[in-house]
Amino acid sequence: MTERRLLIVEDDLALRKQLRWSLDGFTVLEAGNRELALAAVRTAAPQVALLDLGLPPDAAGVSEGLATLAEVLAVAPATKVVVMTGQEGREHALRAIATGAHDFHNKPVDPDHLALLLERAFYVSELEAENARLLASNAPARFFGMVGDSPAMLQLYRALQRAGPTDISVTLVGESGTGKELAARALHAASARAEARFVAINCAAIPPTLLEAELFGYERGAFTGAYRQTQGKIERAQGGTLFLDEIGDLPLDLQGKLLRFLQERVVERLGGRQEIAVDVRVVSATHRNLQEQIEAGLFREDLYYRLAEITIEIPPLRLRAGDAVLLARHLLSQFGEELGKPNVTLAPQALTAIDAYEWPGNVRELQNRLKRAMIMAEGKRIGRADLDLAVDDDADAILNMRQVRERAEIGALRRALARSAGNLSKTARLLGVSRPTLYDLLRSHGLRD
Repeated sequence: MTERRLLIVEDDLALRKQLRWSLDGFTVLEAGNRELALAAVRTAAPQVALLDLGLPPDAAGVSEGLATLAEVLAVAPATKVVVMTGQEGREHALRAIATGAHDFHNKPVDPDHLALLLERAFYVSELEAENARLLASNAPARFFGMVGDSPAMLQLYRALQRAGPTDISVTLVGESGTGKELAARALHAASARAEARFVAINCAAIPPTLLEAELFGYERGAFTGAYRQTQGKIERAQGGTLFLDEIGDLPLDLQGKLLRFLQERVVERLGGRQEIAVDVRVVSATHRNLQEQIEAGLFREDLYYRLAEITIEIPPLRLRAGDAVLLARHLLSQFGEELGKPNVTLAPQALTAIDAYEWPGNVRELQNRLKRAMIMAEGKRIGRADLDLAVDDDADAILNMRQVRERAEIGALRRALARSAGNLSKTARLLGVSRPTLYDLLRSHGLRD
């Protein structure tokens, strides 16, 4: 059975002793302030923390406790934090929950009730850890058509799995070429609407004068050339999912009309007066920063909150370690069928170049380079020159585990020393190591002086 580690963060030594005595079913760690709490989190990785919001130097308030909560979750997001507040501290407890706390308990401490809260927190932690282990051990090469098993993609898959079965509006954000439409299709496939239509429209690709008719449809005679009644994209998505790509480029005058649809769930075709009820799930996507668009007066804030009930970020390819090679092999097979070249392979030097390249154009750039290389390459093997990728000649060095480890250790040591202003005790606590271990690391990397 996994050791159940509980961190108690409480400045009152007598209360800490009382809690340790009453909570004998856990391996208890103690800390009396924020610095010691963070050191314990880094060193022991407790699954659950019990945090008093009244910590020094603000023992009478909650600012230090809330700051400790935020930093603990930044260092170890999976930690379940149960906060303790005074009897009049419901408002503070709600603030803590909004910051990310798992639960709260009012003082004075009721040992039985507190033990129940902690048992439940450990249970949730164990479930999440088991789910993560299963997901990692069965890391899918594909997820509803999406390819990749990097940590960034596994996190994306989990977000899509949670949001997919709901009818909540989702906004997908990410750089151009990251595969936002593929993620939208995955949301649709994971929903109860999977058997109905998935209808997509690119708000940046259609002239503003035609976009309204494309979205809402029109009646015969509504304008010159309207020879017949035509349904819009919203109507055509009835019962399914409507995907609004590049929503940040939607003209302001249409934003108001789209907002009305999202509020009332009815549309009126151009030239018509009849309100038509439509049941669709709306997923939108953009490469723009919508908050900046709102501040610049280019995007309505009320529309943003209707569209972005949940926001999911699609990671760029450069942050998906190892996925570029997986994608390249997948695309090679796909393009081989399309182009009638089923036996084309990638040379080792090409795979190294693909792995080392930054991919500023993301998956779309990878698709374009591979397709061009398949067409232009002589023979059955694609080499590095066929891909025309500018990468360092020593790209293979990134696969040398010793060098990777050394670079990571040196970087962590330098950052910790800088944050602690050279104080070795603080540096050791930040890194979660003992002072002798820190001395050995500094000596081995030539940083002792």
